[in-house]
Amino acid sequence: MAKEKIYHLHADILKALAHPIRIKIVEFLAGGEQCVCKIVPVAGGERTGVSKHLAILTKAGILSSRKKGLFVCYSLKIKSVCNFLTCCENVIAEQFKEKKK
Repeated sequence: MAKEKIYHLHADILKALAHPIRIKIVEFLAGGEQCVCKIVPVAGGERTGVSKHLAILTKAGILSSRKKGLFVCYSLKIKSVCNFLTCCENVIAEQFKEKKK
């Protein structure tokens, strides 16, 4: 695969993560599979809005979903996405330290 295509695929994943609600959802799902009814209160907002965020994360390949009776449950498809969020937190901590100087 051409390097340029890889850059665009990276950007697509980063765009999917580029919203506070979607980051909350990913962090919540790091604890394991959850149904939408459990995700909505954690994410905040209306169910329809949260469903759109879930669709974006699923389309990007970050989440997977399955029907469980009447419920739809989501889980992290690739758990290492949490490592990326940890890297982001390290950058934030470093920026905070520099501002305190």
